[in-house]
Amino acid sequence: MRIVVHGQQAFGKAVLERLLQGADEVVGVFCAPDRAGRPTDPLKELALAKGLPVHQPESWKTEEALDLMRSFEADLCVMAYVTLFVPQPVIDAPRLGTIQYHPSLLPRHRGPSSINWPIIMGETRTGLTIFWPDEGLDEGPILLQKEVAIGPDDTLGSLYFNQLFPQGVAAMAEAIELVRAGTAPRIAQDDSQATYESWCRKADAEIDWKKPAAAVKNLIRGTDPQPGAWTMDAGNELQIFDVATAEGAGAPGRILTVDQDSFIVAAGEGAIRVLRVRPKAGKKVSAGAYAKEVGLQQGAMLGAR
Repeated sequence: MRIVVHGQQAFGKAVLERLLQGADEVVGVFCAPDRAGRPTDPLKELALAKGLPVHQPESWKTEEALDLMRSFEADLCVMAYVTLFVPQPVIDAPRLGTIQYHPSLLPRHRGPSSINWPIIMGETRTGLTIFWPDEGLDEGPILLQKEVAIGPDDTLGSLYFNQLFPQGVAAMAEAIELVRAGTAPRIAQDDSQATYESWCRKADAEIDWKKPAAAVKNLIRGTDPQPGAWTMDAGNELQIFDVATAEGAGAPGRILTVDQDSFIVAAGEGAIRVLRVRPKAGKKVSAGAYAKEVGLQQGAMLGAR
């Protein structure tokens, strides 16, 4: 088959690498426009190194963009991590259409931060979906899905890089084989089960110490490494990363104990042992080292503005 790859970053690169190992002909690559001050997209770098034509449209909502897609006379478009809106005529331009990767079990967690939110919400399972996109946000018939477990200590980073990334690349290859064989299903999404969450941003990652320790831990896990859960310490922002639930009680946000490696903070129910932090404009350090450097002691309060 003649395939065009539309994606970006490491996942897009990995999908392209997988395709280049097979029998299909990759005839073109689309990726996000270059941005000043940011490194070159690794998908673009690989495509250029392999002599593939690369295009970076600012928008797909033009006749020129549609003509560009049509010009490749592709059998299939493979969308691997796409953030630009793609209108239906462009989606339908390849002979067999377009398939797309999404890191959740659609229709659950439609939206751009679909790995963060299941962890933050305390869910124990998620997965990935390869689907036939339409103009709706993460809508369109499902081709295949893979379920993965969310472990009690999984973070955004570990869940993605250890499970959803490698399994997603393999699932995309599996989906392409089904399309080639003419056996790729189109299973309607059950919109009655759909959820949508927008970007997980800094405002969503502020720690509310009045919540139970389990909920605080889930927020920290679900925002590690981005956007990074944070709280206030003596008027300064402090990001918090590696944590564990702990024994203890006190006013929410109060430092209960400090030791060489960590400190314990009271939550609304239970407590949190903090193991690694990053002061604003600083580097990640052990919580114990941070406490020693700034003089954080038992009885201090986190979260006060």
